[in-house]
Amino acid sequence: MSFTHLDAAGHARMVDVTEKVPTVRSATASGFVHCSGEVIAALRDGTTPKGDVLAVARIAGIAGAKRCAELLPLAHVIGVHGAVVDLDVTDRGVAISATVRTADRTGVEMEAFTAVSVAALAIVDMVKGLDKHTWIGEIRLETKTGGKSGEWRRE
Repeated sequence: MSFTHLDAAGHARMVDVTEKVPTVRSATASGFVHCSGEVIAALRDGTTPKGDVLAVARIAGIAGAKRCAELLPLAHVIGVHGAVVDLDVTDRGVAISATVRTADRTGVEMEAFTAVSVAALAIVDMVKGLDKHTWIGEIRLETKTGGKSGEWRRE
């Protein structure tokens, strides 16, 4: 068995995508921040002590997508040409969805995952003073399009 991110000596390497043709690609990931009733009420009323939690989380998620390659050592530096982070306060917490788009040689799944993860971390950071039990879960890929493997959708 050969591994794409290891050379013949077993050392980590970045896969060379120079010869690949850029294509339009997108990926959507989702996640959830579990919150107490107190936190949910404060989010809905806009009374969180640190300010607009959802605005901060949205911007943090977009920034996270753009900095993915700095965090994952074998990820390619790609152009993030579009990033949307949607947040929905529910009765259990905050549902997060991030869609990232590019026209590049490799996909944006990791960028979408990073957007969701950083948005979730921003929410926890903004509400931890209200409830230290707040936690992050269910981060997963929902869809991806483009590239050699084409379209994929979670059932």
